Amino acid sequence: MKRIIQIIVCFFAVVQISAQDTIPDNPKVGLVLSGGGAKGLAHIGVLKKIEEAGVRIDYIGGTSMGAIIGGLYASGYTAKQLDSMFRAVDFDKLIQDDIPRSAKTFYEKNETDKYAITLPFEGFQVRLPSGISKGQNVYNLFSKLTNHVSNVKDFGELPTPFLCVATNIENGKAVVLEEGYLPRAISASGALPSLFSPVYIDDVLMVDGGVVNNYPVDEIRAKGMDIIIGVDVQDSLRDRTNLRSGLEVLTQINNFRTINDMKEKRKKTDIYLNPNIVDFTVIAFNDGEKIIEAGYDEASLKMEELQALAARQKPKEQQKVEFNKETSLYITKVEVDGLENYTRAYVLGKLKLKIPAKVTYQSFNEGINNLSATGNFQDINYRLIEDGEGMYKVSFQLRESNIKTLLRLGAHYDDLYRTGALLNVTRKRLLTNNDIASLDFIVGDNIRYNFNYYIDKGYYWSIGLNSSFDFFDKNVPVSFIFSENLVEEEGVQTSLNEIELEYSDITNQIYFETLFRRTFLLGIGAEHKKLRYLSKTIGVDQDNNAQTVFENTNYFSTYGYLVYDTYDNTFFPKEGVFFSGDFHLYLFGEGLNEDFESFSIAKAKAGYAKSIGKFTAQLTTEGGFKIGNNDTRSLDFFMGGFGFKEINNIVPFYGYEALSLRGNTYLKSGLTFDYEIFKKNHINLAANISNIGDNLFENRGWIDGVDYSGFALGYGLETFLGPLQIKYAYSPERDESEWHVSAGFKF
Repeated sequence: MKRIIQIIVCFFAVVQISAQDTIPDNPKVGLVLSGGGAKGLAHIGVLKKIEEAGVRIDYIGGTSMGAIIGGLYASGYTAKQLDSMFRAVDFDKLIQDDIPRSAKTFYEKNETDKYAITLPFEGFQVRLPSGISKGQNVYNLFSKLTNHVSNVKDFGELPTPFLCVATNIENGKAVVLEEGYLPRAISASGALPSLFSPVYIDDVLMVDGGVVNNYPVDEIRAKGMDIIIGVDVQDSLRDRTNLRSGLEVLTQINNFRTINDMKEKRKKTDIYLNPNIVDFTVIAFNDGEKIIEAGYDEASLKMEELQALAARQKPKEQQKVEFNKETSLYITKVEVDGLENYTRAYVLGKLKLKIPAKVTYQSFNEGINNLSATGNFQDINYRLIEDGEGMYKVSFQLRESNIKTLLRLGAHYDDLYRTGALLNVTRKRLLTNNDIASLDFIVGDNIRYNFNYYIDKGYYWSIGLNSSFDFFDKNVPVSFIFSENLVEEEGVQTSLNEIELEYSDITNQIYFETLFRRTFLLGIGAEHKKLRYLSKTIGVDQDNNAQTVFENTNYFSTYGYLVYDTYDNTFFPKEGVFFSGDFHLYLFGEGLNEDFESFSIAKAKAGYAKSIGKFTAQLTTEGGFKIGNNDTRSLDFFMGGFGFKEINNIVPFYGYEALSLRGNTYLKSGLTFDYEIFKKNHINLAANISNIGDNLFENRGWIDGVDYSGFALGYGLETFLGPLQIKYAYSPERDESEWHVSAGFKF
């Protein structure tokens, strides 16, 4: 037995010596990094150990996450730098293409704050998007990180030569990417099906290379590499208890082939590393630190082999990499190719870019994402090209989307309109380029609609047409109809405290608006409004119906507005400033209001939000007043309630029911303290005070003390349907409390 063991030991020693003799002095070492989603972060740990061992990497080949890590490493980053970068990344925001609200144009802000679900709708058929994410945030990040090699077209000329693998989705063949624009190549290689949309390169539609070749060992060996170090982070097969999502099922199906392929590819690998990451999933980015450590630990087990390999290599003077540390770009020129139905002005308007201009990377990326958020482009390929000392040209290659029709859904509840289900149909390029037509139809306790047609001219004057119908019925104080002044001056008497009111509003507008100083929305317009409200509680009309019509008049006005909005969230703002100013000049009136005389209404609202950690304070102040004829009372300010869409000077106010307070002048201030107890769950404490009445500036009623106040304690939850908010409010003047409930986006 002892003799047999000695023979075996001698045999392996001879084999090892023979193998080493076949390796030339100063061997070329290729590194192969497999795909594996979040598991690919283990590559960073392996690279850290390879650097410690002193191994010189002569060529890198990667797929999917291996392409991302490998491409960045090939561009000159060290493993330590990659570690720091990926630990700082918010992968949820990165993957979901989370676009900061403050970066969107005003039109997109309104769209975001209304619809819960948006689906392509072509040929009267609902279609699902090609991926959960377009991957635009990912592409923006890669473009910034590789800006220092943006002029390198041949990946063999990178600080470390590089290639990656993607899949041609039309024929199922592997595509080896060795030239082009590095961020585009690694984005295509990492476009995991169902998670990211496919990527176009040279008119070829590509997805994750792991579909056909998740471990490009043959491609790296073909580059003349003598030694192959391979890192395998591919997912293992899972049992039924761990197949709980569509992505996990698709990943399992793909794993059947890749695991079988690795049986042969492993034999072609000289130093094979397989980190122990079986407990992590392909989307476990929140466990990145542990995954990186697993890669480091695995490479530590091969430290002797790595050091021995490094000892056989001749030292090579490392190429000095000059990283771009600037936080801003000075853009002197923008080239846009691929436009058919949209104009260059439209693109620049969505980018909020006027050239020449100095913009931060963050602002530039937000503009790119805003352009993507329009849904009008299925592919936004851009390249930053240094065009002189510190100056850049941006070259865009756009591919317009063929989807013209969208189906959007929403749901809402509040104390004024009560329940409502929203069905929206949006049609782009209906009559001309850059236009969008949108029809909201709302059913529930009250039927409503809102139609908007908008021709977006970017930085030039955009044109809009709007028509809407709003209706609600509610018990309101008698003061809604008969103001205190009317009671005192004309002796109106009624024994009722409340009456049931049916309130309807039809508004038609034509307006023109533009961006002012890149941040303000400036607009002017003309408006027709038909107001009608009646009560069936009291009186009999001329047709002997048990009702009294208090208002049935057509009003015609011209108006202007100015808006500034950098709030990061409409409902739970943590940062930002808001201002809105509106001036209406009512010129004509026709109908029940026979004594109409022209008058004006001016109003403004401002807000500021600031957060420290999970704690946020928001301060708001607003006011409005009437100028001219006081006989028309239908457009007075009415206060009370919470959570509804504001129309016709109806203003929310904690502690009072909607429409409880009335006057032709009002001032209101509010302070809210919000604490996010855990993600998307909020506890808040709010207070508001107000003076409201008639002619407060004339009779000094606006400074004679606080007439009305309310305090509220609430809970808020951010959901995909919109915010759910419940507030318990108390008014000291009434010595009574109110429950305010609002659910879903307001519409």
